[in-house]
Amino acid sequence: MKMIAIDLDGTLLNNESEISQENLEAIQRAQQEGVEIVVATGRAEFDVREVFSKTGLTTWVIGANGATIHTPEGELFDSVPIQPNDAEEILSWLEAEDYYYEVFSDDAILTPENGRDLLYIELDRIKTANPDANIAELEHSLAKQFGQTGFKKVPSYKEIVQAGVPLYNVLAFSFEKEKRDKGWRKFEGYEDVTLVSSGIHNFELEHKYASKGIALEKLAAHFGYSLRDTAAIGDSPNDLSMLNVAGHRAAMANARDSVLEASDFVTKTNDEHGVAHAISHWLT
Repeated sequence: MKMIAIDLDGTLLNNESEISQENLEAIQRAQQEGVEIVVATGRAEFDVREVFSKTGLTTWVIGANGATIHTPEGELFDSVPIQPNDAEEILSWLEAEDYYYEVFSDDAILTPENGRDLLYIELDRIKTANPDANIAELEHSLAKQFGQTGFKKVPSYKEIVQAGVPLYNVLAFSFEKEKRDKGWRKFEGYEDVTLVSSGIHNFELEHKYASKGIALEKLAAHFGYSLRDTAAIGDSPNDLSMLNVAGHRAAMANARDSVLEASDFVTKTNDEHGVAHAISHWLT
C-alpha cells in the first residue's frame, strides 16, 4: 500500500464534524509506515486546513471534488477551473431559479447575500407542509453547511463572474427534491462539466476533467505509484471516481448504495472510526 485517499464529510469526520482520536492515530501510523495519505473532498482546501488546525495533521489535499490539489505545505500543485462561460451560465440560472449556491475560488467560498434566507424559507415551507418531518436533522444539515470556513457574501453572481478569478466548484443546495431534480436535469447534459452529489441535499459542478479519480491518478503518477497500490475510502457518489481507479476500495457502513456496490470492503460508520478500521485492515 503506497497511498490512501480519504473522503472527509461522512468518512473521516464523524457526525459532529470532528476527527476522532482513533482515526487520527491510524493516519499517523500509516504515515509513519511510509504511506502517503491524501484527503479528497468536495470542500475547499483552505477549509480543510481549518479542520486540521488543532490535530497536527498534514496531508496532500484533493479539494473541490478534484478541481484542486495542494501539497501538505498548502501550495497549489494542480488546478482545473470551470470554463468562464460555463460558470456564468450555471450561476445565472441558479440565481434566477432561487437556489442557494456556493462557489469555490482560491481563497473564499462565494455565496449570495440572500442565500441563507432562501434555505430558511424552504425549511419553513417543509414545517408547514409536513409537521412530521425531522426538522432537527434538516437544521443539523444547515449548521454543517454553514460551518465551513471562508464565506464571502456577494450581491449577485455577476460580481463573481466580473472578478475574473478561477472558479473550481459550484455547489447548489436545496431541501426540496423537486428543485434538486430540476437542477440535475438542467446540467446533466452539459458536455464540459462534471455533475456529482456529495450529500442528500446538494449537487455540484466542476470542469469535466476535474474529479477525485483524475486527481488521484495525477498524484499516483507524480509519486510513480501504480494505482494497484492505492486505496480509497468514501461514502457519497462524488467518491465513485476515485473508488473506480483505486486498487483497493472501502465504503463506509453509512455510505450510499452506489458507493457500497463499487467497493470491495465495507468498513464501520463514520461515528465508529471507520477510517481507522479500514487502515488497520489494509496495513495488517
